[in-house]
Amino acid sequence: MAMLIPSIDLMGGKIVQLVQGERKALEFDDFEKWIERFSSFPLVQLIDLDAALGTGHNRDLVREFARRLPCQVGGGVRSVQSAEQVLSMGARRVIFGSSLIRNGRPDIVFAEEVARGVGPEKLVFAIDSKHGRVAIRGWRELTALTPVEMIAALDPWCSAFLYTHIDTEGLMQGIPLDPVSQLRASTKKQLIVAGGIASLEQIDQLDALRIDAVVGMAIYTGRVKLRSAASGCDPDLANE
Repeated sequence: MAMLIPSIDLMGGKIVQLVQGERKALEFDDFEKWIERFSSFPLVQLIDLDAALGTGHNRDLVREFARRLPCQVGGGVRSVQSAEQVLSMGARRVIFGSSLIRNGRPDIVFAEEVARGVGPEKLVFAIDSKHGRVAIRGWRELTALTPVEMIAALDPWCSAFLYTHIDTEGLMQGIPLDPVSQLRASTKKQLIVAGGIASLEQIDQLDALRIDAVVGMAIYTGRVKLRSAASGCDPDLANE
């Protein structure tokens, strides 16, 4: 079965949900409620948006969530040292994004350095796409690179790729399958996708492609409900 990965995005000391990385749609500070709901999922995605944007950090919250939940953590991780710090907080894996691109090209030297420093099994490389091109710096800067080009260059140095389809992110209208199918054909590594996934039907479609799904907005709004947390996979969900 495809793995459903709940997402926790942190901004200003709260859990938030943004639409396409810009407009804040939801915010919560009842952390215990969400820790309890996500506690038996095999993996939770935790992103420090303030650190990603360079506007601050939520390090204490990251430490608390990573201590109590099995998290892959991203946001402002830009060096071997920062990756080691995040792992020391309890994270299972760390997510690298914008720092994997240098002068408009995939930075293979840096990817190799990080893999050598912490081990590729602890690395998730994030590829965020807008209008078919890779976006960096908190999605504010568009590059000329395609997601497939990024995967081709960086495949040896990580255990998983995290693809976010910015065009549909937060809209709960589904993620298009054509681009994610192309990415699935480009790597044998774990492929995790995000961007508007909001139904069991779509999770099943991704499962058929051997793709795992990050779900945020649809969980927090109740569009997709968590039932029991016995396995952490899509049987634990119910469409409202």
